Amino acid sequence: METKIIDGKQIASDVRADVAKKVAELKEKGVFPCLAVILVGENPASVSYVTGKRKALAEVGMVDKSITLPESTSEDELLKLIDELNKDDSVHGILVQLPLPKHINEDKVIMAICPEKDVDGFHPVSVGNMMIGRPGFLPCTPHGIIVLLEKMGIETSGKHAVVIGRSNIVGKPVSILLARKETNCTVTMCHTGTKNMAEITKQADIVVVASGRPHTLTCDMVKEGAVVIDVGVNRIPDDSKKSGFRLVGDSDFDDLVGKVSYITPVPGGVGPMTIAMLMQNTLESAQKLVS
Repeated sequence: METKIIDGKQIASDVRADVAKKVAELKEKGVFPCLAVILVGENPASVSYVTGKRKALAEVGMVDKSITLPESTSEDELLKLIDELNKDDSVHGILVQLPLPKHINEDKVIMAICPEKDVDGFHPVSVGNMMIGRPGFLPCTPHGIIVLLEKMGIETSGKHAVVIGRSNIVGKPVSILLARKETNCTVTMCHTGTKNMAEITKQADIVVVASGRPHTLTCDMVKEGAVVIDVGVNRIPDDSKKSGFRLVGDSDFDDLVGKVSYITPVPGGVGPMTIAMLMQNTLESAQKLVS
């Protein structure tokens, strides 16, 4: 079977181009969409993610109010900064890059962000709105997965989707979005407590794998023609690379090509969509000022 590789980079680029056009229109009306990204400490992965977000902000023409704080920043100092940004009418979105240093309570920080500026979609109000289908910000990676399926013209209505992973960031929310009437999948969630996982995944028309472990999904676990959306980003040693490692997903990509109908690569699949949907959410927050 010919496997189509889903080009997340291209689809994300199209989303950003549309956002940039709408940002320009808002600027003509005197509204300058602004995102505040807060980074605490120097976690290399977090620095890399924030750099990607800042690059996207420049590309779409948004105001970049990035703030980098030392590792020693106290929880109170961070909460005070969030409170100031909540009250700043020129800021339309607030994102605190996770993970945070161990002395800071992540839940407290997420709860402190005003839901109207929660462009990450992590606040319990945002999650509740998603759960019952009310308007609100959708979490970026799960929303990006839904957009990938839509843009590729992959039929979802009545299909059986299996989600591997139950994290609050991907597994749980993508299960909810796949089950919504607009997407209309029948959803099964697998996790570390699931027995005979392969028996379940073999029934799936669509598999979203977000387990955080390489080679979680292999060729013998899927049926012919299934769609695989791989959310994982894992570093594995590779002496042939200058960095000494290469990035792989949670599925065995090479093994699955030729059996599945569609698959996302890592990198270049789901990852770029996450930042694109963050730009989309920030735009929507700013648009509320002129609606």
